[in-house]
Amino acid sequence: MVLITEDMVRRRAEHNNCEILSLEEVSLHQQDIEKIEHIDKWCRDLKILYLQNNLIPRIENVYRLKKLEYLNLALNNVELIENLEGCESLQKLDLTVNFVGQLSSVESLKHNILLRELFLYLDGKEIGRSERIRARQGLDEVRRRIRQQEQDYLRKRASEKEEAQREGGEAQRGPKRESRSSAKAKNPGFDGRWYTDIKNTIPVPEENNEIQGRDEKEKTSCLSSEDQEREFWEKPCAYTPESRLEAHRHLDEKKKAKERKTVKTPKAPRTLITPNGRVMNVNEPKLDFNLTEDGDNNTIVLDLEVYRHMDTSLMDVDVQPTYARVTVKGKIFQLVLPAEVRPDSSTAKRSQITGHLVLTMPRAQGEIKMTTPRPPKVSQSSHTPEEKTRKRLEVDPSKHSGVDLANIVTRENRAGEQTSFYDNFVDNPDVPPLM
Repeated sequence: MVLITEDMVRRRAEHNNCEILSLEEVSLHQQDIEKIEHIDKWCRDLKILYLQNNLIPRIENVYRLKKLEYLNLALNNVELIENLEGCESLQKLDLTVNFVGQLSSVESLKHNILLRELFLYLDGKEIGRSERIRARQGLDEVRRRIRQQEQDYLRKRASEKEEAQREGGEAQRGPKRESRSSAKAKNPGFDGRWYTDIKNTIPVPEENNEIQGRDEKEKTSCLSSEDQEREFWEKPCAYTPESRLEAHRHLDEKKKAKERKTVKTPKAPRTLITPNGRVMNVNEPKLDFNLTEDGDNNTIVLDLEVYRHMDTSLMDVDVQPTYARVTVKGKIFQLVLPAEVRPDSSTAKRSQITGHLVLTMPRAQGEIKMTTPRPPKVSQSSHTPEEKTRKRLEVDPSKHSGVDLANIVTRENRAGEQTSFYDNFVDNPDVPPLM
């Protein structure tokens, strides 16, 4: 049974900033509501109330709605027009496709002096002046006939309600069990026993009857759901509030059964970080991406190809020193970064052309950038160290026999030496010149 709740009304008051006290119009149609309540207390200023296509059997709890101008109760289970005297401003009342059997209850609307439109699903035509004149002329006779019809209708409704209660009780108790006498009548033989020889009067044990009964029950229970569905809808029945309610409950049970079958087992939460602290790469939204390193600006750039027309409010970005996480419509994209970055200096922007999400993440201070080592250059010259020294000194070795050229080369190639042996030799005035 669906009841009118404050949350239901507030969710349909978005056009009024979800305020229900000053609400002037509310639509509660197709909600399977079975009772009108609380509306006259929560929405005193209501002018238009839509309650069509529900399961409401009675008009009630609307007498405080003094400003109500239009009430729509079409496609419900209303049987009596009542409790509308307090709706002083009522101008239009729609009771199309209901079960109003007591037509004399229409006279209760004489207090609604502003009422101009009443829909009871007669023929959908406006009542003309000539029809009003003829109705007044035979009003007494019409009232008498209506009273007689109402008495017949009430007796019929009482029997329909009793039958509906009886069928409902049988449905709750389950299928009716056959009596032993009727079961015997269906079996061959005068006493319901099976005989293979008319001259042999030895009966078959009683257990055979029980086995046969179990087999029949199994066959009955094996009826397909389609057969049961067809049997339910093809079963003849009168169109009454009870049959309409039964059909609705049947559809509701079928819908719930379908939902139970289609319920998916909840997936285990995806592991983003293992217990030992290892960060996992995750791409639940299955988006393409491009990760590059900007050496000039010392940054790492992540280009995530999110959907171009997706609202940015559906995305959430979380940058950590060693990984970046982007949540897109509840699905997680997580990527381990090749180097440590500074989250407080990182930026996230949307491309105005492609709509991609671009994350720019500066490297952390002190982060050593990996470079490819260059191979040492090989000299194309074929001169030996001794030959290079001779060329630089531009001296003739034959004239410097007293000088150890190998020793000069060794001293010149030593790291950290300021002068070579030859420099000391030339610059020292105490050393006599070579002859």
